[in-house]
Amino acid sequence: MIEKPDNDLPRYRLLTGPDDATFCHRVSAMLDLGYALYGSPALSYDIEKKCIIAAQAVILPHPS
Repeated sequence: MIEKPDNDLPRYRLLTGPDDATFCHRVSAMLDLGYALYGSPALSYDIEKKCIIAAQAVILPHPS
């Protein structure tokens, strides 16, 4: 059986969005909730919106 974290948050999240302050605040909010960065961030260019899109995976560490 798969156990969910006590706060019912998913153990893995992939955050994406324009590489701006809002995206940084979203990642920071996940870190404040106890998530940890997982891997390196990725960047891509959205030619239609003419902006850089960032992606960062975060995970909830296993309880000790």
